[in-house]
This record gives sequence, structure tokens and C-alpha cells, in this order.
Amino acid sequence: MNDTQRIGALEAMLFAHAEPVEMERLADALRLSAAETEELLERLQKRYDEQESGFALLRFGPDRWQMTTRPYYGEVVKRILDTRRNAPLSPAALEVLAVIAYNQPVSRSFIEQVRGVDSSSTVTKLLEKGLIEEAGRLDLPGKPVAFQVTDTFLRVFGLGSLQDLPPLHDENAAGEIEESAQEDTPDEAAEQLEWK
Repeated sequence: MNDTQRIGALEAMLFAHAEPVEMERLADALRLSAAETEELLERLQKRYDEQESGFALLRFGPDRWQMTTRPYYGEVVKRILDTRRNAPLSPAALEVLAVIAYNQPVSRSFIEQVRGVDSSSTVTKLLEKGLIEEAGRLDLPGKPVAFQVTDTFLRVFGLGSLQDLPPLHDENAAGEIEESAQEDTPDEAAEQLEWK
């Protein structure tokens, strides 16, 4: 097999698998080293990007790859699949997902403490949709079940890993606040405290 055929084989395997695949499994199937397989995957990814293909190749963490449709074409794909029947996520579900994604693994009681309301039904629905999963038990009294987000969550939100989540706070704004506080004289700082 030449490189063009190997890339074609990768494309076929990723398409058929429809879930993230470990690079080692792809390398074994092609009888290539991990480094050679990674190079071919990166070439395929680049080709999709350059051609503005309807397909995109996502990399999850250091060693898992998945073929997906490009988010730009999501609306058209939804029309053909008629996914309008699937209810969109509620604001409560999005809140629970955010709490879990930024703090995982977390218990149900932690989620409820952050949100201030009972989240049992929301957690159950997210488990059913496959966006979160049980991640063992926490070393806390009562050994509560811990939850974490799944690869499906990453795929749905177009993330390669949790490191791709947007920052919780604007770091630049935090730095500017610190700098302005340091520039104030003691009298100015006291005056500002009085007005607050």
C-alpha cells in the first residue's frame, strides 16, 4: 500500500467506526508505527481543512481520533436527519454540564450545592443522553457516585479536550483590576472602599 491508499484506509476505518479510535488500533490495522500513523492522520486532517470538506478529523487528547461532520454544515445535516425532534438542552442541563466539566469528577450533592437546587432529574437526563457518565465513587463520607463528562459531550460541543473549554474568568480583566488597585494611593483606596 502506498501513502494515498493508507490515508484512504484510515478514512474508511474512521468513517466505519463512528466513535473516537485509539491511534494504536489504527496503526495495528495498517501495520504501521504510531508515528507513521499519526503523520498520515495529520495529513488527512490538513486535507479536510484545506478543501473545506464536509468532514473534519478531530483529535481527542494525545491518541484518539474521530471523523465528524464539520460544524459549519450542522444545520444542513440536522435537516436531513430530522433531529428537530430531539429537544435542545435546557438551561438547567447546560448549568449542570458546566459544573461537571469544570470541576469533574463531582458528586450530585456538589452540583446541587453550586446550583442551589435539586439536580437529580437533570443528572439522570444527561446520563441517558450520554453526555455524562459515572466515574467511580469519591473518597468522601457515604462514598457518593462521581460524575464526569463523556467523549460525546466533547464531540457535541466541538472540543478536543477539556483544555479547550473557555476560561471561567477573563484573565486580562483580573490583571487590570489588580494593576489599578496597586496604582491607587492609600487615600484613594480608602475613598473607593467608602463608596462601595
